[in-house]
Amino acid sequence: MSALTQTSEAGGGPVSQRPTLADVASAAGVSVSTASLAFSGAGPIADSTRRRVLDAAAGLGYSGPNPLGRQLRSGRSGIVGVVVGDALKRSFRDPVSIQMLDGLVDTLGPLGLGVLLIPGPTGPDEPAVDPLVESAAMDVAVMLWGANEDDPTLQALGRRGIPAVVVEGQDLPGVVTIGITDREGVADATRHLLGLGHERIATVTLPFGPDRRSGLADEARLREITWTIARRRLDGLRDAGVTPTAVYETPASLVEHGATAARALLSGPPATRPTAVVAQSDLLASGVVLGAREMGLRVPEDVSVAGFDGLDLPWLAPDLLTTVTQPIAEKGATVGRVIQGLLAGETPADDVLPVQLRVGTTTGPAPQA
Repeated sequence: MSALTQTSEAGGGPVSQRPTLADVASAAGVSVSTASLAFSGAGPIADSTRRRVLDAAAGLGYSGPNPLGRQLRSGRSGIVGVVVGDALKRSFRDPVSIQMLDGLVDTLGPLGLGVLLIPGPTGPDEPAVDPLVESAAMDVAVMLWGANEDDPTLQALGRRGIPAVVVEGQDLPGVVTIGITDREGVADATRHLLGLGHERIATVTLPFGPDRRSGLADEARLREITWTIARRRLDGLRDAGVTPTAVYETPASLVEHGATAARALLSGPPATRPTAVVAQSDLLASGVVLGAREMGLRVPEDVSVAGFDGLDLPWLAPDLLTTVTQPIAEKGATVGRVIQGLLAGETPADDVLPVQLRVGTTTGPAPQA
């Protein structure tokens, strides 16, 4: 009788059993611990031995150690929690979020790690911390927005002892941050507009914080910015020597919010309205372009528009948006490699990826008075 069959007490016939790791080890002529190493990919084991174990497993129809048992033995869940900066239904309308998740998942998949998507704060009436952050099993958490050290989600993860990776964060003690040179990129886009003769430059921003307000921001509101992405990109304009003629805050990076901002910023007389708008995302910038067109304004003859991200926006054809391109998928892959290092017991360094100005057809010389 084979090692994988046994006699039933009732009828005496053979009953098939699921092969075990011990069966594989026996067939390969190695110890159970060596067979385990062959499947885990860790530890010192010769390639020829690993191949012998895997061939024996294939011959027996053994697919690998039980995932639940492996999790219990390792004390790990095999899950990476990804806390998005918004409601999931809005995040999945943003190509930046999708492309970055693609880069992240492509890196985590071969490591045998799954992803748990956790919504972020969606407004002032919502809980500051999603319950999943407090209770869900995860080995590492990723925060997809520029949190600071006072962020309640980051503090909740710290209380649980879960290592965190913050995207677009900077200088957070005990937390790995992956960023881009967005402040410098916005400064480059602003200098490009200055070189075209623009003096009245407005800006449309990403949310200032979890309260997600919408409208023109005065000086008091500007002092209330808690999310660092909006702050850094505003600082980029000032680095170029520009104080915006108006700052319009949006509750999310969506086309319709950019169009609403355009109607607010460009409704004045030609002598006083902005001749250029720098938007903190390409979706917002495309909304500004569409809103300007609806108002009968020509882009770039009446108003120039620049964005940030480097997205493919076919609905703007024949125009090509002037934008600051960022390596979105590479940023996600970089986060994945940092997670791999954290799980291996390493202390990965912070990383900052470069961006680049791409001049399109939506910026041109300032209109003559």
